[in-house]
Amino acid sequence: MENTAPQLFKVTIDNIEVEVAPGTTILQAARQIGSHVAPPAMCYYTSLKGTGGKCRACLVKVTAGSAKDPRPMPKLVPSCITTVQDGMIVENTVNEQVLETRKGVVEFLLINHPLDCPICDQAGECHLQDFAFEHGRGTQRYEEERRTFEREDIGPYIQLHMNRCILCYRCVFTAEQLTNKRVHGVLNRGDHAEISTYISKAIDNDFSGNMIDVCPVGALTDKTFRFKQRVWFTKPVTAHRDCEHEKCSGKVTLWYKGEDVLRVTGRKNEWGEVTEFICNTCRFDKKKTSDWVIEGPAKVSHHSVISANHYEKKAIPEFGFKQAAQQYKQIDDLPVQLPEGEKKPVGIVVRPDSK
Repeated sequence: MENTAPQLFKVTIDNIEVEVAPGTTILQAARQIGSHVAPPAMCYYTSLKGTGGKCRACLVKVTAGSAKDPRPMPKLVPSCITTVQDGMIVENTVNEQVLETRKGVVEFLLINHPLDCPICDQAGECHLQDFAFEHGRGTQRYEEERRTFEREDIGPYIQLHMNRCILCYRCVFTAEQLTNKRVHGVLNRGDHAEISTYISKAIDNDFSGNMIDVCPVGALTDKTFRFKQRVWFTKPVTAHRDCEHEKCSGKVTLWYKGEDVLRVTGRKNEWGEVTEFICNTCRFDKKKTSDWVIEGPAKVSHHSVISANHYEKKAIPEFGFKQAAQQYKQIDDLPVQLPEGEKKPVGIVVRPDSK
């Protein structure tokens, strides 16, 4: 009997060898090794066909194209759309050119991005925050006026902040592949390109809420969760229900504050990607615990601020009492009697122990 097992390609990424199937991209191969090797990705999304190659965040250096042709590729290549070859050697975190170029990519993405983090609902789970923190320069050389857009109402459930958009196209692919009819896209060209619709309030299909989950920044946020709570003060819990929609998985993450469900999202994997999408009924209409079968606490990376989870009412007072006990100082506010005829100098506080 002939061996029908598929041939595997051997690829070396940052001096670590891994065997992958033909057709695998460099990014997918790196993710098989682990997060310490995998390049960052702002536009690629595993569940959506056609994504990748737009943000240039995942650029890597191919020092050997293959075992048959070991010549290096002349330029850095986007790992999310470059397929591996047998014997390929790739450098990511060990290559200075890659690291320096990635700093430039961060700088370009932040050129027109507003400093909305203190008021943005995406704060705490924003991929651009993580990308800038891990790979950014810390300073910016851009001195020109930032590009801005007029606010546009695209539907009853989603709030669009075009000033925060990095044009990753994820929401466009989501609407194209999940819904029956896509009504939004990228309008105009160059510096004027924007995510929008020709008709206001047009996005109202049953799976439009998934655009919120796939957005890596705060450009598309949940109107029903808007300004209600910071994510690190909420408790994520996995749950499921039997949904009548054929495409809906019914598998979600419920975000609790006390006993209230503040929002419902699709479940995300370690790369921050939803693999099984949900409908708007599950996302926006089912916000009672009785609507769901609770499975348990959601798995959160220990690097995330959400893992702090100071959502219990007793957490903050207990911390405050401990700090007060450690830093307590006796203050004597009793008035001091000065000698007869002597006046207290203006602007000087006289204490009992002062000389």
